Amino acid sequence: MIIVETIQALSKELKPLRNKIIGFVPTMGYLHEGHLSLIRRARQECDIVVMSIFVNPLQFGPNEDLDRYPRDFKRDSALAEQAGVDILFHPSAEEMYPTPNLTEVSVTQVSERLCGASRPGHFTGVATVVTKLFHMVMPDRAYFGLKDAQQVAVIQQMVHDLNFPITIVPCETVREPDGLAMSSRNVYLTKEERQQALILSKSLLAAKDGLTTGRWSTAEEVRDFVYQQISTQPLARIDYVEVLTYPSLQPIQKLTNQQIIVAVAVRFGQTRLIDNILCCGKE
Repeated sequence: MIIVETIQALSKELKPLRNKIIGFVPTMGYLHEGHLSLIRRARQECDIVVMSIFVNPLQFGPNEDLDRYPRDFKRDSALAEQAGVDILFHPSAEEMYPTPNLTEVSVTQVSERLCGASRPGHFTGVATVVTKLFHMVMPDRAYFGLKDAQQVAVIQQMVHDLNFPITIVPCETVREPDGLAMSSRNVYLTKEERQQALILSKSLLAAKDGLTTGRWSTAEEVRDFVYQQISTQPLARIDYVEVLTYPSLQPIQKLTNQQIIVAVAVRFGQTRLIDNILCCGKE
């Protein structure tokens, strides 16, 4: 595996490989099985696998956890190599943003609900850095986990609108054996917080079962069920519980046979967790 830290070095390594299928896995590091599953999928489908590790300051708000975000590059690089990465791009903030960034990429509508409502500017930061990375890597395929389903929707919309010649490959959420969605932020949880956080996956899976059996006829009924389930845990502070169309992320009233997302964001202590399920409104 080749490790590069500058845009120039990345370009030099990729230039002779442009006749091959290049797969790209952008990450912020502190890798877990969810990230590794993306690498393995890319390894199966592409000739060359490029991964980036960059904690992007543009997508963190002023009171968020940029400084606390877990980092362990030595561990990450070993895991990346084992999983099959060919080129690991690990730039500094100064390399990515050598001067104040005066250009932003903003995707409207799909970025305005869910996490976008409570984290203003977050998805502009995501779209901007992914645009930069896409131009640097110029991949044929890019791999994103559906745990961040809104992020996937934002990137898909951006790629469509700006005519990027890139196939976006959404990949299923990877979970711990007890159901908790894998996240780099899970390390922040205390033992009690982590135990109570299991209500997220439990309530979402119960909602999916109810949707499959036709238990509800409106999105509000689904939302109320999930909200009440999560509220049984005393440490849970709910940011949102939403039922929307997917990937357009529009409000819905009566359930139909279109694809919907049931998405949650909940704080346990200082840790904000997100999770979701995608399913048909009526099976």
